Amino acid sequence: MSSFVVAIDNGSQSTKVLVVDEHGAVHASARVGLLPYETRADGRCVHPGDDVWDSIAAACRLALGRFKGDPGSIVGVGLCTIRFCRALLDADGRLAEPMMSWMDERVGRPYKHDDEGVAWITTSSGYVSHRLTGRFRDAAGNYQGVWPIDQRTWQWSEDPKAYEDTGMPRSMLFELVAPGALLGAITPEAAAATFLPAGVPVFATSNDKAVEALGAGLSSPRELLLSLGTYVSSMTIGEAGDPGSADHWINFGSRPGQHLAESDGIRRGMWTVSWFRSLLEGDSRRDEGMYSLEASLDREAAEVPAGSDGLMTVLDWLAPAGEPHRRGAIVGFSGTQSRPHIHRSILEAIALTMADHADAMAARLGHPFETLIVSGGGARSALLVQILADVFGLPVRRADVDDAAGVGAAICAAVGAGLHPTWEEAARSMSALADPVQPSADTDAYTALRPVHRAIRSRVAALCEHLPGSAAGDRVVA
Repeated sequence: MSSFVVAIDNGSQSTKVLVVDEHGAVHASARVGLLPYETRADGRCVHPGDDVWDSIAAACRLALGRFKGDPGSIVGVGLCTIRFCRALLDADGRLAEPMMSWMDERVGRPYKHDDEGVAWITTSSGYVSHRLTGRFRDAAGNYQGVWPIDQRTWQWSEDPKAYEDTGMPRSMLFELVAPGALLGAITPEAAAATFLPAGVPVFATSNDKAVEALGAGLSSPRELLLSLGTYVSSMTIGEAGDPGSADHWINFGSRPGQHLAESDGIRRGMWTVSWFRSLLEGDSRRDEGMYSLEASLDREAAEVPAGSDGLMTVLDWLAPAGEPHRRGAIVGFSGTQSRPHIHRSILEAIALTMADHADAMAARLGHPFETLIVSGGGARSALLVQILADVFGLPVRRADVDDAAGVGAAICAAVGAGLHPTWEEAARSMSALADPVQPSADTDAYTALRPVHRAIRSRVAALCEHLPGSAAGDRVVA
């Protein structure tokens, strides 16, 4: 009889849950959208109410309700959630205030303890792990950003200054465990909320991008993984001793001791596609049909020539942290374009921007990339995959399962539960890539467009310095 694991993949826009066997076959799945973020002018951006947990519980109920197998054959749960979030909890492990999104300015600053009701500081995975298991234990690989963690040991730092610099006392931090290690077991309360069997063990993964890399089969420094999510980034296998640079940084991987090199990214990448969809739909959908309009836009945009008849998009819908004046732009309107041109222009901007970021990282690492792997929600778009092949000039392979992070979480759970004896065997058995998409005749057109798009990005950034709200713009307005 087959054994199964449940993979929880909580992203920035939705939560996905898969029920997967030891061979990587998906036997049930569900997706539940998250509510829009609550944002304020002071840079705060939070998940409203208890939305992250609510979406996870709802997606688990849907997936378990669709599972036709024996619930007793479920031997583990792999938990993967959004990185760079911060959750402040009371002594019982409940939210003291809404969870901070990775887009909240506070997550990039030291913690200030100004609420005596806060007893714990943790990540999104730490909070959800506690809701599932009742334990104050978290995945070490999800601690990126302002945390007093030792990147070499994957444990809390032994340097007292690290706690002073982050404002986080050791007594307020969870216990850390490596990928595949036990977080705890499903409590009766969590079982009632999620339909997960009580007592089933929950295993740690890592941060969502690293888990996605594991599930997409990234295995060589000559491969580049492009993660097409709310935050678009590119990753390859890295070295723990790499200090990073202006062109890349070093992230935890999703195997114990593994690290990834990650390029600059686009802070609202596929989110911009969803933003455009929401303008056309008129309201926000949270059910599993939320992406049907994007598929229709893809079909229309496939008839638009490369370059979108002169329309070019600059994807600074959320400015980089170091250049808060930057804004997004769509330029080149002539009255001849329509909605498929805008859609294609956004997809082309993702490809053109990320190709430049990937080239900069490759130059710093000292070797080119030979294959491009794509994963994340954007990988569902055959049009975007073809544009990427043409812009990068490389064969593109898509993760066989749309939810590569879900597959990665399943791999972590399978290793933790003993379904596979090694990480290599688990990854080989449970992840797969589709046949490569080759560059087309549009490659030459995009080769010519790359320096044009680069120049437009630079000029739009310079122009944004004069917008109201920037230092130069305020002087003009005054």
